[in-house]
Amino acid sequence: MIGRWVTVGEAVWVRRYAELDLGTGLVLGAERALVVDTRGDQRQGAELAAAVRAKTALPCEVVLTHGHFDHCFGTAAFRPAPVHAHERCAAYLRGHAERQRREWSAHYRDEGRPEVAAALERTEVVPPDRPVGDRTELDLGGRRVRLHHFGPAHTDHDLVVEVPDAAVVFAGDLVEQGAPPDFEDAHPRTWPDALDALLALRPEVVVPGHGEPVGAADVRAQRDELALLAALCAAHERGELTTAEVLRDSPYPAGTTEHALRSHH
Repeated sequence: MIGRWVTVGEAVWVRRYAELDLGTGLVLGAERALVVDTRGDQRQGAELAAAVRAKTALPCEVVLTHGHFDHCFGTAAFRPAPVHAHERCAAYLRGHAERQRREWSAHYRDEGRPEVAAALERTEVVPPDRPVGDRTELDLGGRRVRLHHFGPAHTDHDLVVEVPDAAVVFAGDLVEQGAPPDFEDAHPRTWPDALDALLALRPEVVVPGHGEPVGAADVRAQRDELALLAALCAAHERGELTTAEVLRDSPYPAGTTEHALRSHH
């Protein structure tokens, strides 16, 4: 459960966890700290909050990259901090938080980890209270951070957190390192466009939602894979390729590709 801090820029860190290979972020200004994502339950959120407090006594604000449980169910530990998220994130949580809780509690019990399931079942889901449109800027005191929504991709409400003075971008699950992307709520057709927009920020370090920090070349490689998959899905929708042919030509495993096909329709 305990994470480790990795420095990715001047007063910019990612906190890495073995659990789901997750990364959360911390950005310090002169007056405020910004926490990027809050982990997956009340215990995990409390661990992260304590780690942040060991780094800084500055008042915190939170930004959620999207509404999947592992990125946002720990938010209660940061009260009364303002919580920024895309304007569609709160509605997603209202519609899907309990489903996520049920499915992942069952998953953890099946894994023989009842304590994790119990923590998730007890967790209060705190909705974001600072809705963000396509772009907004936060002033942390001598340091500005930009929040971007680049259209439907991993979800319909992804936020990218840009720290321009450090050339660091927190990509949420728009970028995955070490595993295929997740297409459960995805929009495969437009996901490559979102990565094009992310790359246009000219980041030197990109922090994925899961996996180790990467460079722009890694993001371009994932963008190309997603573009190929989007083209395969479109050809399947037009009746030009069978499912078997899409699975054969996809850059991702069969289960991931099947999820993408369902999402594409």
